[in-house]
Amino acid sequence: TDPVNHTQNFNYNTDGYEGDTAEDRKSQDGSETMPFIDESPTMSPHLCARGQDGEAVSPTPPEGLLLRGGIEKGLEMKKLVLSGFLASEGIYINQLEALLLPMKPLKATATTSKPVLTMEQIDTIFFMIQDIFEIHKEFYDALSPNIQQWDEKVTVGHLFQKLASQLGVYKAFVDNYKVAVETAEKCGQANNQFQKISEVSSSTPYPLLYKPIDRVTRSTLVLHDLLKHTPKDHPDFPLLQDALRISQNFLSSINEEIDPRRTAVTTPKGEVRQLVKDGFLVEVSEGTRKLRHVFLFTDLLLCAKMKKTAVGRHQQYECKWYIPLADLSFQTLDDSDSLPHVQTLPEHEIEEMKIKISSIKSEIQKEKKAQKAQSRNVDRLRKKMNEQESCLLLHSPTIPFRIHNKHGKSFLFLLSSDYERSEWRESIQKLQKKDLQACVLSSVELQVLTGSCFKLRTVHNIPVTSNKDDDESSGLYGFLHVIVHKATGFKESANLYCTLEVDSFGYFVSKAKTRVFRDTTEPQWNEEFEIELEGSQCLRILCYEKCYDKSKLNKDDNEIVDKIMGKGQVQLDPQTVQSKNWHMDVIEMNGIKVEFSMKFTSRDLKTPAADPHVHSVLVFVSSHFRVAEKEPVNKMSLHNLATVFGPTLLRPSESESSKAHITLASDIWSHDVMAQVQVLLYYLQHPPISFAELKKNTLYFSTDV
Repeated sequence: TDPVNHTQNFNYNTDGYEGDTAEDRKSQDGSETMPFIDESPTMSPHLCARGQDGEAVSPTPPEGLLLRGGIEKGLEMKKLVLSGFLASEGIYINQLEALLLPMKPLKATATTSKPVLTMEQIDTIFFMIQDIFEIHKEFYDALSPNIQQWDEKVTVGHLFQKLASQLGVYKAFVDNYKVAVETAEKCGQANNQFQKISEVSSSTPYPLLYKPIDRVTRSTLVLHDLLKHTPKDHPDFPLLQDALRISQNFLSSINEEIDPRRTAVTTPKGEVRQLVKDGFLVEVSEGTRKLRHVFLFTDLLLCAKMKKTAVGRHQQYECKWYIPLADLSFQTLDDSDSLPHVQTLPEHEIEEMKIKISSIKSEIQKEKKAQKAQSRNVDRLRKKMNEQESCLLLHSPTIPFRIHNKHGKSFLFLLSSDYERSEWRESIQKLQKKDLQACVLSSVELQVLTGSCFKLRTVHNIPVTSNKDDDESSGLYGFLHVIVHKATGFKESANLYCTLEVDSFGYFVSKAKTRVFRDTTEPQWNEEFEIELEGSQCLRILCYEKCYDKSKLNKDDNEIVDKIMGKGQVQLDPQTVQSKNWHMDVIEMNGIKVEFSMKFTSRDLKTPAADPHVHSVLVFVSSHFRVAEKEPVNKMSLHNLATVFGPTLLRPSESESSKAHITLASDIWSHDVMAQVQVLLYYLQHPPISFAELKKNTLYFSTDV
């Protein structure tokens, strides 16, 4: 075999992309798409031959190599691979130069009165080509002397590792690729001068625009071959292995954009990294609440936020922080600091938001039912409702969920539901039972992983009702009556109680709690609760063991230290629960069964949630009555306020007013305007009732048996 001819085989298909033509790469709608890339660990095309049985075999080396030892043979083969790759790098750099050649004259004409292309079009077509050229020129200049002075001590792994670490530039190139090709095609069709410039250069821009990604594929194949001919104890081996992993992950991320079903990302151990769970959580960052999208992968937890992007551009996530699951722990109350100060809204402001949301929802329904309903009005109202619901989602959660990095800082989330907190904790702990190793992601790997989040996510929108298509039929509005009967299946006696959660305004909140049944394996509560439903679709029941150990007292009011024994949920099927009779059901949770009954009373969205003349409304407007404190200036006395607001707040409903005969003394008195004024004046002369006091007197509170 002629060694010279044999060496020429190591050209890695550098004469231009010889696979699919530009026409073959057209999608069904005729648009230019990125070709699917095979990053599977196969031999490079020109380093692979077929044996008699069809299996791939390495090419036959020169006869001289067969007489040497295995290490020397591997070293020589490694040099041949590198020599061929260096030659192909030279050709690739020349091709990039050819692609950049028309850029200078085009930029020169862009500032004249008759530009061939605008500066924006030039920047779009040649986006990142100059950067890619400089990266490969530097790589070529560094690799060349190593091959010329080749011996067993020469290391090149650090050069390939550096090349792989700069793949972020290629990611930016890929994101712009489709726009670049479309712009080049449009400019070529509309501008004869540009078409002529393209034809004069060594090759048209369209196939060359694909070259950079083709090059990453080739270098990935070369890394496979270099590893094959590098001993595992050689300093190059771990560096080449790391460069290969980064390159493969990069190619996988590109393929995910072409075929979303490909979700595999390789971890440092060579395992597949998969998305296990994701969702929107409120993080406390520097004392303020921030909405984050949290992604739980098989080996790490990643916290991201949605980046602001220009109109028409792909939405992208930005990583705020990540923790390898091997380093993640949940802080216990004994060794944790007290919670940082978190800005909270007064409860009456939260209630005010809910009233606004219900009001806007009613307006939307009225607009839809109107004969000449304008979609612009509906869109405006939807936007307004989305703003209110997003604000409510951000400010209502109070249950802390603390995540701790063993080698770093801690992070705090606030949740509305203990059920949800338990799910996140259990999912993480289940993954931690595996043999996990701490991983440190390079900037490129982190960028690739964060980029994959957009395709992998299972929760696409924040959980607000305004994001749903049919907001009128989503969920139940009214009152759910629930009787929690008993629970069975406990193996040991314990102090047990249940809580009830329903989804309200798109997210889950705790609504009721039974009394604690002490020292029993079969608690029998038989307690009835009335729960207001505001677009609810699901009822959750959580069963707890009450903790009386004073050493485990919670340091903050919202931390639940009681142990969750089981949890489960049922869908609130309108046909089942809207019957007038009680409907009995059982929830099974970890071998525990909770028996309960429920019935539902609907209310029309157009009518208020209750009798508008209740005391809660009085408390709500009472903040306005403080104007009387400035009576010397504004002349507004308590008597004047009582005269204005007494008849409005305390008059009977219209149905009572329309009675034909008023016989009872109480009925006559309730219709007396002066009596209504006197009642409100009496209230205004005493310290006002707070919202907290009002809630305390109206809600069910737990008592021990």
